[in-house]
Amino acid sequence: MKTEPMKTLTVSLSPQQVGRLNAAVASGSYASNSEVVREALRLWEQRQEIQKFEVLRLKRAYEEGMASGEGRRIDAPTLLAELKAEDRASD
Repeated sequence: MKTEPMKTLTVSLSPQQVGRLNAAVASGSYASNSEVVREALRLWEQRQEIQKFEVLRLKRAYEEGMASGEGRRIDAPTLLAELKAEDRASD
């Protein structure tokens, strides 16, 4: 499997970010600044995927709720009483 060559980019970082980057390399946690940035990008990509799945999950839950029928108005004491009754019934 042939991999493409790495590309060089120029990025601007705050002094605090540069300090953290340098500290990560100096501590031996990472071999180079590039390795730190690649890891950060991998984590960002993972977070993007998780967010995409969360949005789909929320859309499905919304659609299921809308398909479940007409809603009803309920006050907090009544809701609490119903939840307690359900909990007792499940014991």
